[in-house]
Amino acid sequence: MKAITLRAPGGLDNLHLVDLADPGQPGQGEIRVAIHATSLNFHDLLVADGSIPTADQRIMMADGAGVVEAVGEGVTEFNVGDAVVSTFFPHWADGLPFDSVGDFKKTPGDGAHGLAAQYVVRPASHFTLAPEGWSHAEAATITTSGLTAWRALVGNAHLKAGDTVLTLGTGGVSITALQIAKSMGAKVIITSSSDEKLAQAKALGADHGINYRTQPDWGDAVLQLTGGKGVDVVIELGGTGTLAQSIKAVRIGGHIALIGVLTGSEGVVPTAALMAKQARIQGLIVGSRRQQQDFVRALNQTGIRPVISDTYSALGELPEAFRRQQSGAHFGKITVTW
Repeated sequence: MKAITLRAPGGLDNLHLVDLADPGQPGQGEIRVAIHATSLNFHDLLVADGSIPTADQRIMMADGAGVVEAVGEGVTEFNVGDAVVSTFFPHWADGLPFDSVGDFKKTPGDGAHGLAAQYVVRPASHFTLAPEGWSHAEAATITTSGLTAWRALVGNAHLKAGDTVLTLGTGGVSITALQIAKSMGAKVIITSSSDEKLAQAKALGADHGINYRTQPDWGDAVLQLTGGKGVDVVIELGGTGTLAQSIKAVRIGGHIALIGVLTGSEGVVPTAALMAKQARIQGLIVGSRRQQQDFVRALNQTGIRPVISDTYSALGELPEAFRRQQSGAHFGKITVTW
């Protein structure tokens, strides 16, 4: 079978399309899946460019969607022909995070072999059903960015109708958060450095857009838009370079979902401002299998479909897709199908 592997020490030129042995038939509790699509996330890029070191010849990608080809003994959850999608933390079934989800040692495409392959044989618990009627490319957007947005808004912030959400940027997590929030009756403010992308976000239902390049003190702009109150929830994807503005923008007693590190992994936190706001900052990395199942059920009910900016149509085009991701020109998700 074909797969994309990464040669140490990393870098997009070290991504190679290789021939590997077919994984064979599933054993007890396993399923064989023909993978047909993946989607790109910032975490995958950090692995690919060597910022997050991984084992030499690692099969890439955390996200994967495809069709069950065979089921092993004892598997009752899936049938041959089912459309399925992978999980980011395959060993995190449910409940609160625990020690071994504090790192990526078992995450596909990082500490373990990923889904950039024609076939995989894995425990059935490494997958969930895909949303009904979705393409494989659409389903592949769920594993990382989709579930992150769902957990941030629903699992942690307990979003309700009438709330106001601020989400930063127009990548996969942010656009999915916009869609989820609007489907639940919330108002949404979104930021971008591109007026064109802000217009696209408004076409998806965003109530307000702020260009952070022309309005660098966008926290003040958020306060003006909310009558001085601030937002109930911030989807914080920037990290240290944006956290101070997010604290300014959140309401007293509000919730900041700390997800991204696009502007750096550490820095100064305005603790006095945070205390004055009495706001909660919740760090999170994706979510559990149970949360993914909840998300899929919600998607089946709401009719939300992911926004895909670019689709590449061959496994060997993954390096080109990563270069597109690096450019920052995309809106929503980038996918690769095969």
